[in-house]
Amino acid sequence: MNLNVEMEHQRHVLIVRLSGELDHHTADLVRMQMDEAIQRRQTEHLILSFKELEFMDSSGLGVILGRYKFIKQKGGKMAVCDVKPAVYRLLEMSGLFKIMPIYENEGTALSGLEVVS
Repeated sequence: MNLNVEMEHQRHVLIVRLSGELDHHTADLVRMQMDEAIQRRQTEHLILSFKELEFMDSSGLGVILGRYKFIKQKGGKMAVCDVKPAVYRLLEMSGLFKIMPIYENEGTALSGLEVVS
């Protein structure tokens, strides 16, 4: 299975929607696409939507943590939303939720990051 990446900017927020599998085969491509999008636009905050993400391994965790550090250095916030149970378990076991919030959907993530007008 492949990975599909959809990105949308809303003001200074980059919303990244991932579908498929985020693993060692796709991690580098996703990392490059996200970094380019963050640098190209005035991105302050990042929301990762995993509504259609079926699988993630430790390479995917590396992508998430790297983008978290990048956004944090810029003074921004990052969150994840729409996480399926299998991916949720991996994120929980990794301790990710100790450093960034999880939200039910994109709307609550935008509200939770206090970036809604």
